[in-house]
Amino acid sequence: MLKNIDFWFSIGSTYTYLTVMRLKTLEQEKGIRFNWQPFSVRKLMQEIGNIPFTGKPVKEKYMWRDIERRAQRYGIPITVPVEYPLKNFDLANRVAIVARQEGWCDKYTRTAYRLWFVNGLPPGDDPNLSESLESAGQSIDRIFELATSDSITDAYHDATSQARSLGIFGSPSFVVDGHELFWGDDRLEDAIDYVQSF
Repeated sequence: MLKNIDFWFSIGSTYTYLTVMRLKTLEQEKGIRFNWQPFSVRKLMQEIGNIPFTGKPVKEKYMWRDIERRAQRYGIPITVPVEYPLKNFDLANRVAIVARQEGWCDKYTRTAYRLWFVNGLPPGDDPNLSESLESAGQSIDRIFELATSDSITDAYHDATSQARSLGIFGSPSFVVDGHELFWGDDRLEDAIDYVQSF
C-alpha cells in the first residue's frame, strides 16, 4: 500500500521550487504519494510577523546562492535571481486550488515554477499563467473565471485555515499521519524516512 505525505505549498515560496521539481521522481523511487495542498503561506507569515527576505539584501543574496547550490546538487535547472516576491501571488495559488480540485495541480505547479526559475517568467502573470494552464490542458478563460470566484476564494481561505490548524508556518511543509510536521525542502527526506518507519 502506498504511503501518503501531505505536501503543503504556496507558489511564490522560493525554496518550494526545489521540492516541486523533485516530487515526481521521489514518488516513483520511494513508493510514496504526495497530496498537493496549496495555501497562502504569505497570510500565515504576515500573521506571525515573518517577512524573511524582502528588504534584507544580505539574506536575500544568500538565499539565491543557497537555492542555486541545492538545485545543482539535485540536477535541477535554475537561473537566479528571479522576480520576487510575486505580484500575483494569490492568483497563482487560487489557480492551484482549482487545479487540486480537478486533479492537475502537479502539472500546473511544476510548469509555473519551471517557467519562473528557468525562464524568469513570474507565476500569476502572463505568459507564465497561460503557458502553465496550456501545459495542463486547461483553458485560461475558464480557469481565470473559476479562480476568481467566491467558491474558490472560500476554498483558498479554508485551506489556509487548515494549514494554520496544523501548525504550518512556511512552505514547503510536509505532514505525515495527519499531524507530524516537517518544514523546508531540506526536511523532505526526513518526512519520507518517518512515513516509511511505520
